[in-house]
Amino acid sequence: MIQLSEFSTEPDEDLSKEKAEELRLKELERIEELQIRLFAGKKKSLLIILQGVDASGKDGTVKKLFSALNPLGCTCKAWKAPTQEELSRDFLWRIHKELPPKGWIQIFNRSHYEDILVPYVYESLSKDRLRDRLEFIDSFEEFISEENHTHILKFFLHISQEEQIKRIEDRLSNPEKNWKFDPSDLEAHKNFKKYQDAYEWIFSHSKDRFPWVIVPSDKKWYRDYLISKAVRKELEDMDLKYPKLEVQPDRI
Repeated sequence: MIQLSEFSTEPDEDLSKEKAEELRLKELERIEELQIRLFAGKKKSLLIILQGVDASGKDGTVKKLFSALNPLGCTCKAWKAPTQEELSRDFLWRIHKELPPKGWIQIFNRSHYEDILVPYVYESLSKDRLRDRLEFIDSFEEFISEENHTHILKFFLHISQEEQIKRIEDRLSNPEKNWKFDPSDLEAHKNFKKYQDAYEWIFSHSKDRFPWVIVPSDKKWYRDYLISKAVRKELEDMDLKYPKLEVQPDRI
C-alpha cells in the first residue's frame, strides 16, 4: 500500500529556485517544438491529468504549461460535479467526449478519478463498487491508448496539510485572490486525511501501465519544473515526426 506520508512535499535540496526556473524555461522551449510536430503529424495525442487536494496548484500548473503551448493544438477541461444529464449516464460518458483528437494535447484539471475520490471520502459507494470503477478506468485508459494512440500522463500534486491551509488563508486575506475561495475549500481541508487515504487507495490499486507521478508541490517553482520535464520527456518518447509530402508538386 502506497503511503503518501513517505513522499516529501518539499523540493530537492540540491536544486535552487533560480536553477529550476532556468531549466523549466528550457523544457518549455523543447515542449513548444515537439507540440508542433505532434500537431503536424496528427498520429498521436497526449492526455495530461492533474489531480490533487484543493489548493494544491492545479490551476497554476495549467497556466504555466499553457505558456508554452499553441492554443491551436491544446485545450483544457476543468471538471466540476456532474450535471443531472451526466448522472443519468455511465460515469465515463462525459469524459469520453473531452478526449484529445490525434495531434492534440488535452489537460484535465481534475478528471474521471473524481468519481472514485468523492464516493470514497463520503462513503456513498462500497469499496467493491469503487474497485469496479477503477477497473473500468484502467480498461478505458488502455482502450484510448490502443485505439487512438493517446499517451497519458497522470500527476498528483502533493502538498502538506500546513501548506494547504496557508494557501486557503491567502485566498481569504488577499483581495486579488478572494475569487479563488470557495466554501468547499474548508470542507476539503477538514477531510484532508480522508482524501489522502482515497488517493493512496487509488495509487495502490491502479495498474502500472500509466503510473501516477507524485509531484512535491509545496513550492510552486519545483512543481512547475518537474511537470514540464515530465511532459517534455513524454513528448520525446512519442518519436514525433513531421509528415512528408506524399506527392511532389511541380516547382514554382
